[in-house]
Amino acid sequence: MKIIVTGGAGFIGGNFVYYELKNHADEIICLDKLTYAGNLETLAEAQKNSKFKFVRGDIADREAVYKLFEEVKPDIVVNFAAESHVDRSIEEPELFLRTNIIGTSVLLDACKKFGIKRFHQVSTDEVYGDLPLDRPDLFFTETTNLHTSSPYSASKAAADLLVQAYQRTYQIPATISRCSNNYGPYHFPEKLIPLMIINALHEKKLPVYGKGINVRDWLYVEDHCAAIDLIIRRGTVGEVYNIGGHNERTNLEVVKTILKILGKSEDLIEFVTDRKGHDQRYAIDPTKISNELGWTPQTKFDNGIKKTVAWYLDNRAWWEKIISGEYKNYYAKMYDNR
Repeated sequence: MKIIVTGGAGFIGGNFVYYELKNHADEIICLDKLTYAGNLETLAEAQKNSKFKFVRGDIADREAVYKLFEEVKPDIVVNFAAESHVDRSIEEPELFLRTNIIGTSVLLDACKKFGIKRFHQVSTDEVYGDLPLDRPDLFFTETTNLHTSSPYSASKAAADLLVQAYQRTYQIPATISRCSNNYGPYHFPEKLIPLMIINALHEKKLPVYGKGINVRDWLYVEDHCAAIDLIIRRGTVGEVYNIGGHNERTNLEVVKTILKILGKSEDLIEFVTDRKGHDQRYAIDPTKISNELGWTPQTKFDNGIKKTVAWYLDNRAWWEKIISGEYKNYYAKMYDNR
C-alpha cells in the first residue's frame, strides 16, 4: 500500500514514519510544509530507505495536494499536519485555523476526488476541554462533549467535525484518534519535556506555569504510533478512538523527575505566570481501543522518561541545531540544487 503521512517531519509524524518503515513493507510518502516545527533532519535515516519519499508542500494548498494525490494514488492518508502549540495559538489564532481546518478540508476533498481506502485524522484530547483536579475518577471517553479552551483545541475540534461530516455525507472511509500528551524522541524543544531537559543541561531556569499542579496523561510516542497503525488497518470506519497512556503526572512532578534523572538541583525550577485558560487535567479512558483492537500502552512513564532523557543526551546535534536555527538550512542543503 501507499501511505501519505502529512506532517511527517514533525514529532509524532516522524516517529510514525519510522514505525511504519520498521513494521510494514508499505511505501511512505511524507508531505510536510516544513514550518518552524518541521525538521527534515528528523527524517535523515528514513531518506536512506527506498520505500520513503519526501515532498515539501502545504496541506492547505489545494493545487499541490491534488497534484500529489494524482501522482501517488495513495491507499491511506494519515493527517498529522497541524499547528499544535497552545501558547502560539493564543498569540496567532489565524495560523491554526488555516492549517488545522482549511488544510484538513483540502485533504478530505482530495480523498473524495481521488478515492482512498482510509483517511485518518490525528486529533487531541484537548478537544474535550479539561477535568477538575479533585475528581480523579473522571476520564475523557469518546462520547465526552467537545468543550475547547484555546484556539488550538478549537481548530482541532472543528477539523474533527469536518472529518465526521465528510464520512457521513460523502462516505469517506475515515477514522479519528484523540491522544493524550506525547513524549519521546524528536520532540520539538518548545514543548515541556524537551524544554526542561535542555534547560537543565544548560543550568538554565526551568519555567513552570502557575504552581505546576496541572495534570497531564503522558503517552510514549511509540505506543501512540502502534495505536494509529492498528486503527488504519483494523479500525471501524466512522469511529473515534481515544489513545491514553494511563500515566498521569502534574507538570511539577514531570519537571522534578527530569531533574532527578539528570542529577540537577530543584533550585532551577522557576514558577511563572500561568497560561491563559490553562486546562487543569487531561485523562483519557482508552477502553474502546483496548477492547476493539487489543491495544494497550506498553511504556510506563518512569521508563519512558528515562529513555527520552537518554535520547536527548545521545542526540545533542539534533536539538542544538534547532536552538541555533541551523536546522532550517537542511532542506536547502538537501534539495535546492537538485
